[in-house]
Amino acid sequence: MNFGFVFFFNSILLGIGLAMDAFSVSLANGLHEPRMKRGKMCQIAGVFAVFQALMPMIGWICVHTIVQYFQAFASFVPWIALGLLGFIGGKMLYEGITSKEDAEEKPGVGFVALMIQGIATSIDALSVGFTIADYDFLSAALAAFIIALVTFVICMGGLIIGKKAGTALSGKATVFGGMILIFIGLEIFISGIF
Repeated sequence: MNFGFVFFFNSILLGIGLAMDAFSVSLANGLHEPRMKRGKMCQIAGVFAVFQALMPMIGWICVHTIVQYFQAFASFVPWIALGLLGFIGGKMLYEGITSKEDAEEKPGVGFVALMIQGIATSIDALSVGFTIADYDFLSAALAAFIIALVTFVICMGGLIIGKKAGTALSGKATVFGGMILIFIGLEIFISGIF
């Protein structure tokens, strides 16, 4: 495989395209937790980056081993994303509507919710395994690493923007963040069905 400009450019574009859902969820997480510490921001962006790199590699492996099973699974991807993001977004929406506006800090996104968000925003990246199917393993791994780096940077940007907006929006931030997650789930579902 030639590691020229086109390879890196295509990998960066794939990373940008795949990171948009994770960016939106990062924005929602920043809105939900405006006082988030830098370490937690790196953890959230890191989880999204790992999932965005892992899913194309799983897709690549599926293409090279059990492609017929993966094609059957692909029709469930929109339903899974809608269910996961709808659940988390609905929970945030409910918490934002029912909570009293007080000065105490709301708990941020927990480990389980973060894992669900990581899976939900990256599950459509399995199909990238078909895009990079002609790559050898080293090339596919390098492309996945580039996708992870791009995702990390984009998610950190989403978290920073969300934190700033979350401070300004105060009590409405959780409602807005929940609506964003539900919208992303619907977008993935609609674009996957049609």
